Amino acid sequence: MTELDLQGSQQIHGKLRLKHNKGEYSPITMGGDEAWSPDEESGGGSTLDSPVSRRAGMQSTHHDHEQQQLQSNGKSVEKTMKIEWVMHLCKVAEGLMTKFHSLRQFLGPGYESGSMQYPDTFWKSGILPDLPKLCQHVARRFPEHPAKLQLEKVDKAGVDMLYENSGRYVATLEPWILVIEDLMTFREQVLRVIMDLGSTVITLLPNQNPLLLSVFMDLFCGFVRVNLLADKVPCKMLLQTYNLTHTIMKSGRDYGAYHRMVQFLDSYDPPLRGLQDDLNFVSPRIGEILDAVGPTVRLGLDFQKLCSEGYLSPYHPRYPDKLINSAHPARSQDLVNLDTYREWILLGYLVCPGELLRDRAVDIAMLTLKESLLLPVFRDEYIFLHDEYQQHVLPHIVELKKQAKAERSKARDADAEYHLAKSIEKQICEVHDTAISNADSIHCEHRLFLKRELGRMVLFLTDQPTLLPPNLQLVFSVLAIVRSEILWYFRHVGIIFSKSKGTRFIPIEMDIADPSIGFLLEGMDRLICLVRKYAPAGQAFAIGYVAAAAQRMQQLLVGQRIVAIDIDTELHELFSSIFRALEQLPKLENDQVVPSSTDLSVFRRSWLQLIMLVSSSRSAINIQHLDMAIVSAEGNESIVTEGNRAYLWSRAVDEMDKQILQHTSLKMLYFYRQQVTAVFHHTMFGLENHPQHCCAWLSLACNFTENAHPNVPDELPRFARDAVLYAESLLDSVMGGLEGLINILDSEGGYGSLDKKLLPEQAAMCLNHVAKTGVPATMSTNGDVEFPWPGFESEPLNREKIKMLEAAMQRLTSLCSVVNQMEPLRVLNHMFLPREYLRQRVVKNFREFLANVIIVDGGLQRLSVAEAQLQRHMSIVHLVEQHVQLDLTRGLREVLLTESFAHPMRNFQPEDREVGIGGEVVCTIADWYIENVLLTDAKVCGGVLFSPLDKCFKSTRPIGQIAAGSVTNLAELKAFVRIFGPYGVDKLCGSIQSQLKKLLGLLQTSLHTNKETLGSLAAGNFLRTTQSRCSRDTRFLQVIELETMMTNCLLVGHLLSMWSLLVEATGQVLQSNTPLLFSLFSDFTKHAPVSVPETPNLRKMKSVASQVGAVGQDGDAIMLQNILADMEGTPSEQSWDLAPFLFVACMASKVWKSTSFNVYTGGFTTNVYCLSRCIKGIIVASEWVRAERKELQKQGQLSEPCSKSSINQETAPRLSAGTQGDLEACIKSAFAKFLQNSVAAVLEAWDDAHRSPLVAKLVFLDQLCQSTHYLPRSTLETYVPHTIMRSIYQMYYESSVPTLINPHPSTCQFTSSSLSNGIDITKNQGEPFGEGSENFTMQQQTASRGSIFSGPIKFSSHRRKLDVEPVKLSGSLEYTHRMSFTESRRSAATAGDYAVPTKRPLARFMSGPLPYLA
Repeated sequence: MTELDLQGSQQIHGKLRLKHNKGEYSPITMGGDEAWSPDEESGGGSTLDSPVSRRAGMQSTHHDHEQQQLQSNGKSVEKTMKIEWVMHLCKVAEGLMTKFHSLRQFLGPGYESGSMQYPDTFWKSGILPDLPKLCQHVARRFPEHPAKLQLEKVDKAGVDMLYENSGRYVATLEPWILVIEDLMTFREQVLRVIMDLGSTVITLLPNQNPLLLSVFMDLFCGFVRVNLLADKVPCKMLLQTYNLTHTIMKSGRDYGAYHRMVQFLDSYDPPLRGLQDDLNFVSPRIGEILDAVGPTVRLGLDFQKLCSEGYLSPYHPRYPDKLINSAHPARSQDLVNLDTYREWILLGYLVCPGELLRDRAVDIAMLTLKESLLLPVFRDEYIFLHDEYQQHVLPHIVELKKQAKAERSKARDADAEYHLAKSIEKQICEVHDTAISNADSIHCEHRLFLKRELGRMVLFLTDQPTLLPPNLQLVFSVLAIVRSEILWYFRHVGIIFSKSKGTRFIPIEMDIADPSIGFLLEGMDRLICLVRKYAPAGQAFAIGYVAAAAQRMQQLLVGQRIVAIDIDTELHELFSSIFRALEQLPKLENDQVVPSSTDLSVFRRSWLQLIMLVSSSRSAINIQHLDMAIVSAEGNESIVTEGNRAYLWSRAVDEMDKQILQHTSLKMLYFYRQQVTAVFHHTMFGLENHPQHCCAWLSLACNFTENAHPNVPDELPRFARDAVLYAESLLDSVMGGLEGLINILDSEGGYGSLDKKLLPEQAAMCLNHVAKTGVPATMSTNGDVEFPWPGFESEPLNREKIKMLEAAMQRLTSLCSVVNQMEPLRVLNHMFLPREYLRQRVVKNFREFLANVIIVDGGLQRLSVAEAQLQRHMSIVHLVEQHVQLDLTRGLREVLLTESFAHPMRNFQPEDREVGIGGEVVCTIADWYIENVLLTDAKVCGGVLFSPLDKCFKSTRPIGQIAAGSVTNLAELKAFVRIFGPYGVDKLCGSIQSQLKKLLGLLQTSLHTNKETLGSLAAGNFLRTTQSRCSRDTRFLQVIELETMMTNCLLVGHLLSMWSLLVEATGQVLQSNTPLLFSLFSDFTKHAPVSVPETPNLRKMKSVASQVGAVGQDGDAIMLQNILADMEGTPSEQSWDLAPFLFVACMASKVWKSTSFNVYTGGFTTNVYCLSRCIKGIIVASEWVRAERKELQKQGQLSEPCSKSSINQETAPRLSAGTQGDLEACIKSAFAKFLQNSVAAVLEAWDDAHRSPLVAKLVFLDQLCQSTHYLPRSTLETYVPHTIMRSIYQMYYESSVPTLINPHPSTCQFTSSSLSNGIDITKNQGEPFGEGSENFTMQQQTASRGSIFSGPIKFSSHRRKLDVEPVKLSGSLEYTHRMSFTESRRSAATAGDYAVPTKRPLARFMSGPLPYLA
């Protein structure tokens, strides 16, 4: 054992020591031996040489003065004080048991009395020396003196260690030796008091002297218990080891009280033998008392009679019209003490077995033993009752049987006594097995009966509260009986008993999930609340009863029979003091409340003194004289009975709380916390359990700290800590159960089963299954499809599920109602607010649910499905909110705000603002979109592609377990906006912008790297000559990392497409929910001043407007402008002039070889549609940035890279109309440059090597013209005749949907002849694309079956038809002007770079063939 452990142990033992200076060294602090000097004078014996008497001389002068004053008052007054001395000895017994219990806890739970097998924790406790061999030897040889045992032969090393550390061992053992010495002194004092009371008190019957009887039996039972508990501590080993170390220190001199303590311990080995010998003198008196309380115990165990006669009912069972039960008013006081009487019988016959030979004694003893298995000693310590009876009572009965058998020939009564002893012997042997088999079932019936009666009483008194005060004692009786049953249940849970014959051990079969315990606890709690609520009424009734009793007692004292007895002066003074105390009772009128200052302790003290005086046989006038001489005129009640009842009711005036605690306190359940928690978990939740009892289970923690005793200072903080942990664990369990009920209702088997909606894909699968098999999905034998039909929950087979759902909802509402009504729970300085626990648990559960519903199996859940689940969960929380006075909706909103707020909004809040970390869910969603949709590895060839017509992204393979189109369409993004709001949108936009910034940086690097090549490409001529074509091809080959540039451009367009979808979804949500705010942004974009450079506030407002879809077609350019303006090292205005030629170089990428147009999506198989969005966004944004930088250079503010802070808001010039036109002309010129060079590069590369991508490039250029207003479609017609584009679109649609359009043969002939210069577009070279994309053969088959595709042609609900009128598809097209390619090129060159072609009648088309057919 380490030195630190020894120091800690010594500190613990030091706290147990009692002080010497104030008479507190021993638990026996009041009076000492001198308190009994009157008895010694009357023949009680000499003063004892005990530690108490030795320490008595050390008491203060004030205490000696009190003793002298007591002796000067005469013997009668001293006798009246004995009852207080008896009460004090009862407290001493409790203090001794507390210390022995603490010692047993220090030694460890593995030690058993009478056994020499000690666990390791016993020796490591630090109380005894860690010398097992030596300590066990001296204990085994007890009572031999340790000096005669030759210990060197047993353990020489141990003896040496004792010599080395004897001082430390003496200091460690001394506190416990003093406790054993105090026990010895306590035994001597108690035996003298019991002998005196048993020999001098006239009567101890419950109907004549209940107060003195209660005090006397409490002392008797306390004396028995403290000795039984001391047997569970190795007192012999402690004494022998201490004396051994003491002799080592004192040179062979023994401890002063050693020999007396050896004699005491030897006489009480085992303790019951010593108790039977010491208490044999008082055995007849104990037998009389047990016979007197026997009828009450018999009645209390007969619950059928209690029910039929209405002993526990506030109304008469046979006369329900009578609201007051007057059948058995005197039984309430007796039934309050039912559990106490039962313990008296068990302990009394155990210590005084000879009293079992009394008439009817064995019947009541066997009736009690039949339903008892354990005998509680103190706290959680107990003894096996039947084992003790067989070991210590049965041999005594056998001895009495032998004596009676020997005297059968001499005395008549010996034969009857013999047969009675023989019968008792048989019954004691048989009652053990009977108790093991039937005790649990008997008490289970008792609990069910009490549950019913308690419920009736609560309902009755709640409805008739005016009947509570007159039935207050009845209420206390019911509460005491219920408390006794609860304690019995928890004391026996999990205990293993042995059969009376043999060594077989069996556990008692107790139902750990017994719901009646919860009902009893709840009933007690409600009844106690009623008593506390109407306590003023009960106090007023008690004062009235006491006042009336005082009047009756005064009338009895002035009666005629009082002359027959001579009341002495002392008795007359006691009566006078009693009446004087009662005359000071307040006079209540109307609805007055009893003053809190009312104190009847003087009356009770005086009455106890009077009872003690008249109960003594040495008194001239005793209690029997008063009963015979002073009775009422009707002969019913005597003055003693009236005084006892007045004493009982007086406690209801000023000690109401003490009475409630006395009869209802469940503080002993602290020592059975594990059993309580186990039963709680088994009875709270489940289909047949009752969560509404949680309040009663939780209130148990308030009583745990009442177990702390002042003799052990460490108990209070330890009990308080355990009570707090118990309350926290139960609250956590209650809120976990509430969370479980919410999750049950929110599961797919709960409200989810009533709100099932098939997704479009599931509905299609179900319809296809029915179309193929003709069998509904729920009746399919293959099991491939398991989608239930609508209304399946109404089928008879599913009604049980609906009932379970209703039961769960009912339990949830009841639990919420109970939590709402639960008062704050206080454990010392800890305050528990159950409703706040509920709020925190609901919010925490919603946060976890939000995280789990978004990401499912590592993939993103469809946000519309997640939104529906969140709404369902919030509806359940709203149901909880209706039964709890809390604003839970605010907590849910805070969770959504926290999970949405990743950082302050860039355009509204400063970025350097310190904020908390949050937004985990929205960050997860943003990262998932970036990694799985926007930056996939297969982004060019068959990966995630954008579908312009469907306005979503599609993929050739699922992303995890979902398709890209199911999480990127407008409906899903609108659900995202509705869930996470503007902060979520800002986070996703910020993630997209950060990726765009990286890609634009790469493109900027590419511009610098290929500056010379792109410059030469821009300076070259575009005549149709072989030399210029070769020069252009050479320039394209000289571009560094052309494919990487193409990939980056596609990624930029990919991100912009996602951004545009998010912007559109945000705008639609904002317009539907807050139309005024949306109109504010839209009107601002229309009327905002145009200035170059833009002020920071204006730029922020435009950025916000672009994020909500209130800008129009320039939203992409606004975002890219912000990125380019914020990039460090932005190139000069000449650098981005080459951006159109960079995109021209991208037209020569290898990506085009595998690109084809898809009519179902309006895009391309290689996602080159996103290139057009990249081109128009970068060109417009770069021109805006270049214009700003030019203006800043003119103003002289551009000394360093442009920043937002360098722009003066007041001096920023506004553009005039001409300047705005010049800016637009620059943008159009850049687009025209790109279109000229791109068309030239495309059409002049019609050789065999570059023939295949021609059609896709032309369609791409056409879509680019359509997507921006800076490049009208007529500009493309200047270079590519309309006839060619019309034929291209017609060819695509004819190949894709042959059943819808049957073109005339002349159309096909015209199409072939118009492209006879080498362009082959008769077959689709694109790969299968998207979720609905297949090869053309499959498309033809699908179209022939009438499938629906996402193209510009739609069907009605009944028959297939075109949305446009049929037109003639063959013949010449009438144009107002025709020109060849060469003429168009020359006219464009003549017009200059900024020339805009003349509008033609058919120049404004949307997309596809139908606008061309118009």
